[in-house]
This record gives sequence, structure tokens and C-alpha cells, in this order.
Amino acid sequence: MTIEKPDTLSEDQLQSLERKYDSETAFRAIGPRMGFVIAACLVAMSVYHFSASGFLLIRELLHFGIHLAFVLGLTFLLFSWKKELTVKEPVTGRLSFDGVPLFDIALALLAVTAAMYLPLLPPAEAASRAGNPNFTDTFMGSVLLLFILEAARRSIGYVLPLIAVIFILYAIFGRYAPGLLKHGGVHWAGFVDGIYGIQGIYGIAIGAMAKYVFLFILFGVLAARIGLGQLFIDLATIAAGRYAGGPAKVAICSSAFMGSISGSSIANTVTTGALTIPAMKKVGYPPHFAGATEATSSTGGQITPPVMGAAAFIMVDFLGIPLRDVLAAALFPAFLHYFGIFVMVHLEAKKLGLRGLSAEEMPRLRAVLRMNWLAAAPLIILIYMILSGRTPDYAAVYAIIACVVVGFIKPHDRMTLPGLWDALAAGARSTIAIGAAAACVGIIVGVITLTGTGFRIGAIVIQTANDFAAIVSGIWPFSFFDLQQWALFFSLLLVAIACIVMGAGVPTTATYIILVSVTAGAFQILNVEPIVAHFFVFYYGVLADITPPVALAAYAAAGIAGSDPFRTGNTAFRLGIAKALVPFVFVYSPALLLVADGFTWWAFTHTLAGAMLGIAALGIAFSGYWLTHLKQIERLYIAIVSLLFIAPGVMTLLLGVALLTPVFALQIAKRRRGASV
Repeated sequence: MTIEKPDTLSEDQLQSLERKYDSETAFRAIGPRMGFVIAACLVAMSVYHFSASGFLLIRELLHFGIHLAFVLGLTFLLFSWKKELTVKEPVTGRLSFDGVPLFDIALALLAVTAAMYLPLLPPAEAASRAGNPNFTDTFMGSVLLLFILEAARRSIGYVLPLIAVIFILYAIFGRYAPGLLKHGGVHWAGFVDGIYGIQGIYGIAIGAMAKYVFLFILFGVLAARIGLGQLFIDLATIAAGRYAGGPAKVAICSSAFMGSISGSSIANTVTTGALTIPAMKKVGYPPHFAGATEATSSTGGQITPPVMGAAAFIMVDFLGIPLRDVLAAALFPAFLHYFGIFVMVHLEAKKLGLRGLSAEEMPRLRAVLRMNWLAAAPLIILIYMILSGRTPDYAAVYAIIACVVVGFIKPHDRMTLPGLWDALAAGARSTIAIGAAAACVGIIVGVITLTGTGFRIGAIVIQTANDFAAIVSGIWPFSFFDLQQWALFFSLLLVAIACIVMGAGVPTTATYIILVSVTAGAFQILNVEPIVAHFFVFYYGVLADITPPVALAAYAAAGIAGSDPFRTGNTAFRLGIAKALVPFVFVYSPALLLVADGFTWWAFTHTLAGAMLGIAALGIAFSGYWLTHLKQIERLYIAIVSLLFIAPGVMTLLLGVALLTPVFALQIAKRRRGASV
């Protein structure tokens, strides 16, 4: 394959770029001795989780505690007090050991102790003290609380810990809160008792990380190490590279494939973008458009089955449904996301008259399969296990075993024992920051449970939406929507805005958990099915990665493309506009999610057809081109008509087609006149 990494960016520069926009990878510089100790701890973490899910019988709270102890201890060893954006030499001095300050080593040991205190208590004794903690319980819970906040600050930044602190203050001083948010408040011992258990810190967020997410992240790392990622990129190039604007279509396809084994938007952007962005620029795409295409495609990884992001596995625990149902529900919304990007990329290529890749620039299918066909076996095993009804951890364990076996037997680029050691360490290292975030989210969820905040905020959302609905229904000249439908629309709009705003500074998984917890009451009042509500919040949390002013995936892509970050972010949001429309579509017609109540093939078919037409029409409006260049008034008209497809139905589908037909007929006539001239 001849698509090469950019000449202007070295491996160190790409690494620094990822560290700058993804704080989860900003690890401190460490010397060889301490590096070996930390690597051994990371490998032990991987081996432990594999063993615990594979054949060990460990009670749930103890398993969660061991996971949290690994996360907190390694956070203080891997992340320094201040974020390091570039790779530096290890810090030396009498108060440090091989790059790690002795103070941080002490904090790591204390954090492990605090995390293991409650899980190591005899179950009967822990149950007898629930609701009546002694001084030691309160002290250890308070210490653990501080360690979690600091670990989250070091690994993902200030925003999420600050939100957690606000929730803590709200729990303590709730009697002073305004209006519906007011509650009686709790004293400190009662607060610690409420969050220091399975309803808070050791609750659903850290539980999903320990049971499922860790194993799937480890699988993704191992799958990439045995060549599955390269196989995806090569197959995408063969399938789409020769068409107009080929490298952009390769970026879409490869990012979709890579997203099936990686749930990180920024890591996916940097990994595949180092190959695809220079190729897009080479065939004539403007730098900002090349970066935006890669960023938008990469954010789809979190919504693309079968691995998706961590939120998918937390959804399994939240809803109590099989993983295969979550993956089935995600299938067509993910397809619509990539379909929307593909439409706009294709139109841009036609508008600019761009070429595809030449035969010399294309890999050969036979050579690609000969090199890496075995790498697909673990993914096939994983999908088969999930579809056959196995639990996610069971499926992941066998897929990991398959990765190791394939790595050692494949004829090209075989895995070695040192390579396996590095892969196990890398897999565990990739989970540290998200594990710290999950523990911090546990504090917030504990406060929501303790104070009943979810129902209070739900009532506020509904009241605000009803006020807007009353105003609009009074002045709207048409009767397509009644007051209740307007209230649903404005409630969804308020939740969507909250997701995008919070997602600007908080990881997707944390945004999803917090907002699902606080909006559950509103969705319940609106009679929105739980799986639909969860997917709505999840999708808008993902959208924040390409929504200015804090579009981190787009800014990372801009660093590779050498383009203006804000312009790249705006273009990425335009390319990903389908992701903003699709959640509204499946709220109004849940049949798109396949497993929602009331599913019928007829409802699914006309919903999917309407969504594709609406997304294509919106893509044409934003691109300003179909067969010829569109006038501003034509673009505005098409954009307005495309919104009809948000509330899908046979009548709206037919009405939308009827309204679009004259404009497209005019385009065909203009194209023929131009051809005849």
C-alpha cells in the first residue's frame, strides 16, 4: 500500500498531538526501572481481569474494588501533577525514583488501600454497618473520595471533578437550593455512607468497566497488534479508493471498520488520520475538509457495532438487556451516520472534480488477504459469541484467546512473547483514564440517587418544554403537531443541548451516565422507551467530539492536516449533521432501532427510507451541489424540506419527495443544458 504517513509529522509529533487533545494519553516520562515495574502492574491488571472473567469466582464488590485499586494506583504512577503535552526526559532527583516522585508513589499505595478497605470487609460485617458507619468507614470513604477526584483531574482534566464537587456541595447544602431542586440536605457521614458502596463509587459505572469494558478495550488493542486494523484500511482502500475523491471514502470506510474495535474518537482520528489525511490533500481536498472528514468518520467508532464505546456496556447494565440487543439497536443509526458523511464527501469530490487513487496507489487484494486474513478470525468469533447469546465478558475472553493464538501462528509479522507483554500493558494502560472517570461518575450518580435529583431535573425539563410548546403551538399556523408533540420536541432539544455542552469538557461515557441519570424522569414522563432514551443521550454525547468550540477530534485532525482548527471543527459538524438528526428520527419512530417495542418491518422500511432521503437532502443543501451548483435559495429550500423526514411517516415521506422533485428536476435540466453547450 502506498498511502504513507505525512512527511511533516513524525511519530513523536503525532504522539504529542494525541497527548494535546486526548488527556487520557498524556502519561509522564518514566525511566526503564520504574517503567518495568509499571508495565508489570499493567500486565498483572490485564491477566487479572482475563482470569476473573474466564475462570475465577470472585464476589462482585471485591472484583470492583480490585479494579478500582489498579486504576487509582496506576493513575498516580502514570500521570503527573501537571499535564505533559510533549514527551520529556524522566525527572530525576532525590525525591523521585526513575521519573516518578516519591510523593506520587506514596499516594498510589494509599489509594490502593482506600479502594480495598470496603471490599475486603467480611460481607456480613459490611452489610450490618450500611446506614450506620463508624468513624473508620467515614474516614476511609472520605479519603477515597479525594483520591478519585484527584485521579480524575490528572487523567481527564478539571471539568468532570469540578462537576462532581458541585454535586457534592448540592448534596450537603441542598436546603439552600432554589425551587424544585431544594431538598433537606445530608450530613457528611450520611453522604459518605450513601456514595461509598454499590449505589455510588462501586456502582454501575465502575462495575461495567470491571466486567466488560476492560476486556473489550484489551481485545481492541490485541486485534490491532495482530494486523486487523491494517486489514481494515487495506480493504477500505480496495473497496472505495478508485472512485472520485477516493481517499476521503477510504477514510470513512476504514474509520467505520476501525471503530468496530476501538471506541476512542481521538485515538482513531490520529491513527487512521496519519494515513488518510495526507492522501486526501494529495488528490485535491482542502486541508480543513480532509481533517474534518477523518474526525467525523472517527467519532462514529463509538456508535459502531460490535465493540462501540464503553457507554454501550454500561447501557447493558442500566437496561438489563443482552449486548446483542444494544448492538442491533446501534446498527442502522451508525449506518445513517456514515451514509451522511459519504453523501457530502462524494458531492465535494464531484464539485471539485477530484480523482480517485490510481492502480499503482492501490493495494492488491490477494496480497492483503495473504498477509492478514487470519486477523479477522477473532472478530468473527466475538460477533458469533455475542449473537449466540453469550454474555459480553464470555465473548471477549474467547476473542482475546483467539487474538493471542492468531498472533503466534500467522505466517507474517508473528507476535512474540515481548510483543504480547507490550500488548497486555498497552491494553490496561488504555483503560486507566476512563476507569478514573467512571469512579468519579460514581460519585455523581450516588448523589443523584441520594437526593432524588433525577426526578427534580426531569420535572424542570418538562415544565420548560411545556412553556415553549404552549408559545409555539399558539403561533404555529399548521396543525401537524399537537401540544404534547411540541413538548416532546422541546424536551429532546433541551436534553440534546445539555449533552453537547457537557460533552465539550467531559468524556462521552461520563456525559452519557450523568445525563441519563438526571433526565430519566423526564423521559419517563414523556413515555419514551428506555432504550430509545439511552441512545438519544449517547448519540448527542458523542456529537460533542466534533462540535465547536471544543471539538477535540476535529482539532486533533487539524493538527495533522495543517488547517485552522475552528474551521475544521465547523466543517466536521456539518459533515456529521446526520448524527444530530438521527436521534430525533428514532425517538419519533423507534422501529429504526430494531429491538424497540412495536417494531414492524413496514415501519422500519419507511423510516429508514425517509431518514436516508432526509440526510441526503440535507447533505446536498450543506454542500451546495448536486448535479450542478445550487443557488442559496435552493439550498435553503432543500434544507427546510429535509426536516420533514425527522418525524417519519408515509405521508411525510411522500410529501417530502413531492416537494423536492421540482428542484431536482430543475437540476437535471440545468445539467443537460450544460452538457449540450
